[in-house]
Formats: sequence, C-alpha cells, structure tokens
Amino acid sequence: MTYARTRSRPWPQDKYILDGHTVVPQPDLKRWGQWMQGANRSVRRTQPRPGVLVSTVFLGLDHSFGGDKPHLFETMVFINHGKGGNVLGDGVECERTSTWGEAEDAHKRWVEKASDPNWDRWRGE
Repeated sequence: MTYARTRSRPWPQDKYILDGHTVVPQPDLKRWGQWMQGANRSVRRTQPRPGVLVSTVFLGLDHSFGGDKPHLFETMVFINHGKGGNVLGDGVECERTSTWGEAEDAHKRWVEKASDPNWDRWRGE
C-alpha cells in the first residue's frame, strides 16, 4: 500500500478497516464505526507462561502521530505476578506496526522474549 502525504495532515485520512488481512482506508466515519463495532480485530493472543500475555490487535486508527507510515496494529505484553497466573496487570511493552505481516512478526518476537522466565528481571521485579 502506498501512503501519500498532504500539507495539512501527514496522511490523507486516519481511519482504516481490514479486508481479510489487508488494510483498507475507510474515510466514512459511520461505516468505519460500524465495522469497528462488529469486527474481530485480534491478530493473535498468546500466554507464553503463567502471568504473561502477549496480545496483538488491529487499532483501526493511525497511531503514528506523523511518522513515516501509519501505525495500525499494536502488540502489547501484559504481566501480573498475582495468584494463579491471571493476567490482569498493566501493559509493560508496546510495539506498533503498519501491516498484518509486521504485526505477526512483532507478536512472535515478543512471545519469544516473554517466554524466558528471566526476561522481566531487568525491571527489578
């Protein structure tokens, strides 16, 4: 997908939907809202070990804040060291990407990192 810049805004529009795994601009707010309300926006969700969740979702809005290309997917790592390994804690890592393929790659990288039981020790936890 090619992204054209304009003078007034970094992108011609900021709302997107998915057609399968393909990102499609959706300039109509009502249609975008209806799609967002009913769509399954999850790319992948993995619990690599107890108390750790890696979640990747399609955001539907450009979160690049004027970057080189729109950031439309978000991978987050959530950690909670509570009883039973339930993941209810805050997101401790976040990576945003532009395409479904990049989102899958980011998810895989974070699952690999978060699978290591020593991974979160650098935070002092």
